Amino acid sequence: MVKIGIILGSTRERRVSPQVGTWVKNIADGRSDADYEIIDIAEFKLPLLGEPGGDASGAATWSNKIAACDGFVFITPEYNHSITGALKNALDYLREEWNNKAAGIVSYGSVGGARAAEHLRGILGELLVADVRVHPALSFFTDFENGNIFKPKDVQVVSVNQMLDQLIPWSTALKTIR
Repeated sequence: MVKIGIILGSTRERRVSPQVGTWVKNIADGRSDADYEIIDIAEFKLPLLGEPGGDASGAATWSNKIAACDGFVFITPEYNHSITGALKNALDYLREEWNNKAAGIVSYGSVGGARAAEHLRGILGELLVADVRVHPALSFFTDFENGNIFKPKDVQVVSVNQMLDQLIPWSTALKTIR
């Protein structure tokens, strides 16, 4: 069975990515096709890449956690038409640990986080991560109450399952070339 990391792509106070990540994991846990785990980049306390100081053990733990996964679901908000700086930093910290794995993207924002998802796809391509086509895009206007209480529309559950239907076989296939 493949191991899928559900990566929370925001570290801000009062962030909603834990709500979205938990929702995705609950949907995923209703399936029997993979082992799913939430990975919160905030817990690793990664310093800015290339900056002195910081906790080197956080980077080593991050490396081990990502290396152990066969695929990923990125939970990404849209900040200023892109992904968060924290997610970009976490992606840049590693190279080989990402290679030849698959990913799905669940984004959110005023336009469903579509611009963040498109930027993330380019970054993932450079890291040799194959992203799947189905992309659940959550709107602050229809899937959140007051911008901070996650209340997804029922159709979003269908979208997450369709994404996982693509992610699991891709993760399984790519495992054979690592």
